[in-house]
Amino acid sequence: MSEPAGLAGGFSRFRVDFAYDGTDFNGWAKQPRLRTVQGDLLKVLEQIFGPTENDFGMRIAGRTDAGVHADHQVCHFDLSPEQKKRLGRTPLTARRLNNLLPADIAVHSIAPAADGFDARFSAIGRSYKYLITDGSCKPNPKRARYALSVKKELDVDLMQQGTKLLVGLRDFGAFCKPREGATTIRDLRTLSVTRLPDNAIEVFLEADAFCHNMVRAIVGSLIAVGEKRQSLAELKAMQESAVRGAKVKVIAPRGLTLDAISYPSDEKLGEQAQRARRRRTAEEISV
Repeated sequence: MSEPAGLAGGFSRFRVDFAYDGTDFNGWAKQPRLRTVQGDLLKVLEQIFGPTENDFGMRIAGRTDAGVHADHQVCHFDLSPEQKKRLGRTPLTARRLNNLLPADIAVHSIAPAADGFDARFSAIGRSYKYLITDGSCKPNPKRARYALSVKKELDVDLMQQGTKLLVGLRDFGAFCKPREGATTIRDLRTLSVTRLPDNAIEVFLEADAFCHNMVRAIVGSLIAVGEKRQSLAELKAMQESAVRGAKVKVIAPRGLTLDAISYPSDEKLGEQAQRARRRRTAEEISV
């Protein structure tokens, strides 16, 4: 397979699809003296290819915070010709990486990336699930690491009504942690609240991309609606203000799981990467 467009010096790009239990990690990004998902992946790559000064050019589809899980995450990394020589005759497979990785990270697949592939900028969608147990659920200690426990019984029908106020191409500044120079305009394509057969509640969100804290802030606001601490009118006004206020609560990360990353067909990967780098403006929002 040929190199992705834009790679110079004979570098080769690899795509990695993987999952992790985020409970014991301090998020995705490498940090000094803290255990992170990227840090553990880089340790394994350095075992195989030797030390690197640029972290193999690794880029992730969507950064996750401390305690957030992933059923399907995607990253890419780049190898120089010299690094590739260190492979010898032993192929770089998911099994080889998993034999070196800790049990709370699992690689599903690894393969040469298609031309133009960028794990972050080529993506056209991300989806998350947030699991909640409320007053109608039997206590289940096995869910303590993966679900938020709420004492009151939530009004799921009211929460679902609230989702209709948030779906669409909107400015989600009220639900995002501000970052200088970054847009808070996102296309929230799907938002649903479902009572599962065991009475747990699943909130599902799918968008082109998410701002920092956006998912947990939206779910926190829907919980406030379900507990009748916040009205639908207040939720609507909050979104329309596009300003982060004191009423927005970012809830605990343990209930949140990155569900999937979606990409266009191979021939459109490079084009999508260029499009995603363009900053959105308020004029694009449809009323």
